[in-house]
Amino acid sequence: MEYTLRPIKHADREPMVKVFNYFAENSFAAYFSRPVGPEFFERFYRMCVGYPFLAIETEDKQFVGFGCLHPFHAADSFRHTAEVTYFILPEHTGAGLGTRLLNEFFDWAKRNEISIIIASISSKNDQSIAFHKKHGFAETGRLKGIGLKRGEPFDVVWMQKSL
Repeated sequence: MEYTLRPIKHADREPMVKVFNYFAENSFAAYFSRPVGPEFFERFYRMCVGYPFLAIETEDKQFVGFGCLHPFHAADSFRHTAEVTYFILPEHTGAGLGTRLLNEFFDWAKRNEISIIIASISSKNDQSIAFHKKHGFAETGRLKGIGLKRGEPFDVVWMQKSL
């Protein structure tokens, strides 16, 4: 199957929220434990202004995931650090889409004087932790037991890659 990465548009609000809600309801990949509404898209959209925010579409224009870089922190002393976030529906993982997103983000970051990319990952998301390690991220911190979803505690694992 062929996939396209393209900038997110406001018309992507509903499919983006639908993808995110899949993870909120079915996994620990999203920290939210309940579905979010359309206002979530607007918050995400504002968070990513000036940074790449990409949709993943199949050749028949089906929205199957999204990803973005966004500032790690509002303070200018962190301007060389960005955080990566992405969600790809499970039936489309393993097709190299996460790697394509990361490469797009790494290239953009280098052109924009960002030298450190971080990721915040649930300790219950072994697949994401392994994916990030495979792409040169290292665990740099762990906030133990701070999350609770569906009655299960989890850690927040911070991973980092220098470009």
